[in-house]
Amino acid sequence: MCRYAMYGPYKDIYACFDCRKSYKQRSTVELSEQDAKNRKYLCPQCRKPMANMGHDFKAPKHSDLKQWKKVKILYQEGITYYSCGCGGPGYRPKTLREVKEFLDNRFEPNEGKRILKRIRKILLQERADFL
Repeated sequence: MCRYAMYGPYKDIYACFDCRKSYKQRSTVELSEQDAKNRKYLCPQCRKPMANMGHDFKAPKHSDLKQWKKVKILYQEGITYYSCGCGGPGYRPKTLREVKEFLDNRFEPNEGKRILKRIRKILLQERADFL
């Protein structure tokens, strides 16, 4: 059974990329529909809107600028840390260096698509050589 489904609403974790801090906030499940729509979570320090990172987000150390940059890039690409609580949110790159490859390959889960991509690249190269 999924942990988050069993034990009621868990708090969402919001991050402020400017201050490099994270805060747990009331889940939108706990709020009325009207309050959930209108609620904006602002950073207590800088008062800018924070990013909803999900239940499973663990913030990097405040001083780790590369990890905060990695998390911000992933968030901007729509990747957060939500799951049902069973197995976690899935694979996320551990370092900033791995982010580009992760983003390039995230929509190609099987070998067939990778092969087609390679073939397309070869055909485009041959076409360029011909012209």
